[in-house]
Amino acid sequence: MLNLVSAFNYSADQYPDKTAVVCGDSRLTYRQMNGAINQIANGLLTAGIGKGDNVALSCPNVPYFPLVYYAILKVGATVVPLNVLSTGREIAYYLNDCNAKAYFCFQGTAELPMAKAGYEGFQQAKSCEHFWVMMADPSAPSSIEGTTNLAEMITSQPAECDIACTGSDDTAVILYTSGTTGFPKGAELSHANMVLNALASKSIMAFVFQDVQIVTLPLFHSFGQTCQMNAGFATGNTLVLIPRFSSEAVFSAMQQEKGTVFVGVPTMYWALLSYDNTAGCFDMEGISKTLRLGISGGASLPLEILKGFEEKYRVPILEGYGLSETCPVATFNHLDRSRKPGSVGTPIWGVEVKIVTEDGKTLPDGEVGEVAIRGHNVMKGYYGKPDATEDAIKGNDWFHSGDLGKLDEEGYLYIVDRVKDIIIRGGFNVYPREIEEVLMTHPAVSMVAVLGVPYDQHGEEIKAYVVRKPGVSLVEQDLIAWCKEQMAVYKYPRLVEFRDELPMTATGKILKKELKAEVGEKKG
Repeated sequence: MLNLVSAFNYSADQYPDKTAVVCGDSRLTYRQMNGAINQIANGLLTAGIGKGDNVALSCPNVPYFPLVYYAILKVGATVVPLNVLSTGREIAYYLNDCNAKAYFCFQGTAELPMAKAGYEGFQQAKSCEHFWVMMADPSAPSSIEGTTNLAEMITSQPAECDIACTGSDDTAVILYTSGTTGFPKGAELSHANMVLNALASKSIMAFVFQDVQIVTLPLFHSFGQTCQMNAGFATGNTLVLIPRFSSEAVFSAMQQEKGTVFVGVPTMYWALLSYDNTAGCFDMEGISKTLRLGISGGASLPLEILKGFEEKYRVPILEGYGLSETCPVATFNHLDRSRKPGSVGTPIWGVEVKIVTEDGKTLPDGEVGEVAIRGHNVMKGYYGKPDATEDAIKGNDWFHSGDLGKLDEEGYLYIVDRVKDIIIRGGFNVYPREIEEVLMTHPAVSMVAVLGVPYDQHGEEIKAYVVRKPGVSLVEQDLIAWCKEQMAVYKYPRLVEFRDELPMTATGKILKKELKAEVGEKKG
């Protein structure tokens, strides 16, 4: 038997009185969490939900997320975490696509009425029989008339529950990809996939029992879910949950809870690095002394941000690489090996990486091609989509990532860009990330996104969307002239647009597809 919830249960047995979760004024020990998980699991069994059923979950970073997540696993069902920003129409698609039998949805806020959108989606889902609302105030009635809140669902349920007997290849989690092309697809991740990746994360990130993790990565996403929640609880860590990222919220949590580990995406490090603490709101010296490790992933971390953060806060940042389809970790800058800035490290234990051509031929070191991954972390496939699975997982179980990269002679991986993001200007391939790295070295540039826009003469032209640093003046002509001095003639952007901010996903990635959609609208 292998069940992902066992990793949590081990810590609950070993350290029952240690604080497991902190969120605002709420604090739960491992014993308290385990009791609540068991009550929810018994509520699920009473509702007729068990092994083989898919149960959806919409919840921000509050204690409800791990409680419900592990309860679903405990009865042998599959967790389907959904993006908290999803609309009713999108939720209906997810529920129908995965044949969800039940759905837990957080109440939300006035600005983000999650339960309202969730119920709208639930009503359009043919297979979904149960809808439970998780209220911010557990004692409050459901915010959706005619539905049941979680407190009512677990009333009188016992606080003991055995773990369902699941096999290593049974599906534990279905994670929906962002859907850059077509509709999102649900990556089926087995208990073996998830357990091994959580334990690998715990090892390579060198988590120790005393660690206090600051968790602002959305737990519905694979990065936060595996590398912090599952790996952290398996280590007996305290997880400080932050429902919505802000520099103030992160520094406050670091200061109050003496955070030792921060895991984030590049835009989060950018925001923390740019934070103005001249008013002395936070003891940055004290925070630096407590914080021992930063982890970055989700997108490539610009070298300027890496160097700036490490110098300012005197803490190393280690980068890794992976995708939802790989649980997510595939490579990492291991602590016991030399770190190469700009690289996302070497493959983790049990995982292989190679660079291939379009027709699957392996490329030699130093040449750019598609990153292919094989190992215990590769998904079973896309739920209900055998053709898409066959397109993604090819000969001898190699998953083709859609990312462009190269390996050096020591096996370190460098991510160049997404295959779909390559700009072809006048017959030359231009990689947006390379241009972005150069632009980030300009003293007036705070953040940037580069993409190709239609252009009759060259096929595509290079355009940079730039956020300036506060209080600086920079005009388009000057920035283009500077770029011309820094890059080959076919690489530098001829078009620059300044923005106050760039569109981002809930996980903190820059939404280039929104910028591309704007280009399409203007063209039309």
